[in-house]
Amino acid sequence: MNIRRKRKRNLIIPINSMSDIAFLLLIFIMLISLINYRKEIKIDYPEAEFQEVTQADKNLEIWIDREGSIFYNGEIIALKALEGIIAEAVARDPEIRIHILADRNTRYKHVDGVFEILKLLQHRVVSLVVKDEQAL
Repeated sequence: MNIRRKRKRNLIIPINSMSDIAFLLLIFIMLISLINYRKEIKIDYPEAEFQEVTQADKNLEIWIDREGSIFYNGEIIALKALEGIIAEAVARDPEIRIHILADRNTRYKHVDGVFEILKLLQHRVVSLVVKDEQAL
């Protein structure tokens, strides 16, 4: 009886393609990290004596700069367009919190335009965002 032993094959791992895989993973991670990028407008935050911390995942942020320009997702937007965005967001989730981030030197008449829209839509879950003392 002739029994033959199986020869072990030398397994070769192609190292050349490892760098390609690492490069593709790096690109994938960079793209995913940009999805959650929050576009911020440079403003000087107002201060307050009492602060309440809210959930960041369930809010709609409206930025108002010193000159009264209104921003949504980092882009300047008109009040009429803002009304449609807020109405759509409230229709999707009635408990959504509107965050108004206005510069400390913004005239009240610019912020009042946003409040008028919220009154018209009868939405009362609104926060005025102020400087976080703990972050300093």
